[in-house]
Amino acid sequence: MNQTGTWISRAGMAFCCLVFLHPAASASRVVEPGLETAVKWKWDVIPSPATRWGLPTRDVPVLATRSTQGRNDPYARDAAIHTVRKGEVLIHIARRHKLTTAQLKEFNSLEADLIHIGQQLRIPNAAERLALRSTPKPSTNSPAPSVPLESEVYLLRVFLDSQGFSSGPISDTPDAVFGKILHRYQTSGGGFLDHQELVASAREAVRTPTSQYELKPADFRFIAPPKAAPAKGAAPPPSYSEMVQSPLLAYSSPWEFVAERFNADEAFLRKLNPSLPAQPPAGSIFLVPNVAPFEIENVPLVKQGALAGNSKTTTRVTDLSVLEILRDGKPAAAMPLSRVRPGLRGSGEWRVLDIVPHPALSTLRESRSPQVEQRSPFYTNPNPTPKVEKPTLTRSEILPPGPNNPLGVAWINLAKEGSTPLPFGIHGSSNPSTVKEIESIGGFRLSNRDIVRAVQLLPPGTPLTWNP
Repeated sequence: MNQTGTWISRAGMAFCCLVFLHPAASASRVVEPGLETAVKWKWDVIPSPATRWGLPTRDVPVLATRSTQGRNDPYARDAAIHTVRKGEVLIHIARRHKLTTAQLKEFNSLEADLIHIGQQLRIPNAAERLALRSTPKPSTNSPAPSVPLESEVYLLRVFLDSQGFSSGPISDTPDAVFGKILHRYQTSGGGFLDHQELVASAREAVRTPTSQYELKPADFRFIAPPKAAPAKGAAPPPSYSEMVQSPLLAYSSPWEFVAERFNADEAFLRKLNPSLPAQPPAGSIFLVPNVAPFEIENVPLVKQGALAGNSKTTTRVTDLSVLEILRDGKPAAAMPLSRVRPGLRGSGEWRVLDIVPHPALSTLRESRSPQVEQRSPFYTNPNPTPKVEKPTLTRSEILPPGPNNPLGVAWINLAKEGSTPLPFGIHGSSNPSTVKEIESIGGFRLSNRDIVRAVQLLPPGTPLTWNP
């Protein structure tokens, strides 16, 4: 595990079995793909055994019109300099880099189109392109989206995210979570109770709700190689055996990677970018919500509680669906919370212990099914003697870390009293769109970007109060 000096972790967590109190599951329950059998076993949270955060280097697809340095090293940094060769003219160089001549001239402070052999031209990245006066608005690099970018709901979702109030995956349609988070922001003391004033403030703060992102070769360190799709339909999700054999549980596609990076609902992201292919190559330019990016390559990002300062920080869970973080009694952040199983719930006051970054999961395939001891055909012992289950394996089986690990990119240990962690932690999830419908392994879920945000705000010892 890297960066252990900045994040507190507990190596001896073999006792932290994820055993949950919940009603008997129905036969029709929906379980995270690949874990249909694994959810029946006991699991331990362990620090990541990985020494490298990311997949091994491999060849990745790159747009044919894109000029990059080091094609033999697909994860090399994108070229930022173009050296003029014999026969090249400015307009051809601009087209090769998906720029207009005006953009290339402005970025290099050129007054004329005349260039010479050996001259070095700087190539702007996606963010630098957007800042250029000569960049068309909207950009000609991306097709016109099939959804209105100025919808009120979309604007407010982007605005709320910038204020630390995550309303879940950003789209242009409202839902129950959006309504709850919006209400909490408006009543937090810093919001606007008048809806029209709130919308006007959001328009002033978010001048451009939509931005651009250029998919980079280095991004594929966190994107799994595509599986061969059958003759009809999409490629199947990874099986359990494929998951335990992988060095990292990575994003399933560039779409999933970009969606989480910018907190976008994946279906909405596809509507924003209707002409991009099923497997966009490096160099593809996405229209994305204009929010601070979640940089998976830099997780863990900061020390636990680094942004808490000297303020008194507390947390509360309301309706088992929203985690609120308060500083000096005032809401500082709010984010959707869900449970891996319908019957899992908290009560009273707990507190934050510490963090396990890049968590992995370990199992010996011991059953966690509750035992029922029958004394006769007409009587069932309400307090059955626990049956000792023999481990199926003699050596632990590991679900490796990664954004698609059932625990996401971080696990927050919780306790009621003392320093013994409860088996119910708060952790991440890379697919917040489905966490309320799909059962999995773990405890209480936030999105990966929200768990990182929470870690920055929660110093050890922070109280957590359950308000059902």
